Amino acid sequence: MEKLQRHSRILSLVHHETIRSQRELRRRLHRNSINVTQATLSRDLKELHLVRTPSGYKPLPGTPEATSPPAGLALAVHDFLLEVRPAANLLVLKTPAGAAPALAAALDNEQWSEVVGTIAGDDTVLVITPSRKKALAVEKHLREAAK
Repeated sequence: MEKLQRHSRILSLVHHETIRSQRELRRRLHRNSINVTQATLSRDLKELHLVRTPSGYKPLPGTPEATSPPAGLALAVHDFLLEVRPAANLLVLKTPAGAAPALAAALDNEQWSEVVGTIAGDDTVLVITPSRKKALAVEKHLREAAK
């Protein structure tokens, strides 16, 4: 679970910001309460198929990440989402024990305008949206990501 959260955050940082070195990436991760060694970070970058370019870390050309947005949420949904229960402007997401924080972090990293915030317990994520319509839109996105 920790690895998934770390990978999701790395992909989000690289996708939304210019990260020019592993040292800079480690500092950004540390600011997000993710402490990682240089060796682990090197392995993560290799596993995520990220390479350093003159304009910062980018997906290796020809890999799926190069043509699509970060897969952190899709991976978390596939691995952890067991059930979605809508309740007015809220969604209750059920996960295996201990997996809710990883799913919530992956969802938060997407920065969807429909999501006001998330609260994670051990096996449940509460997704807060501004309206029932927005909750249904998020539910649809999550169900599509689960396919």
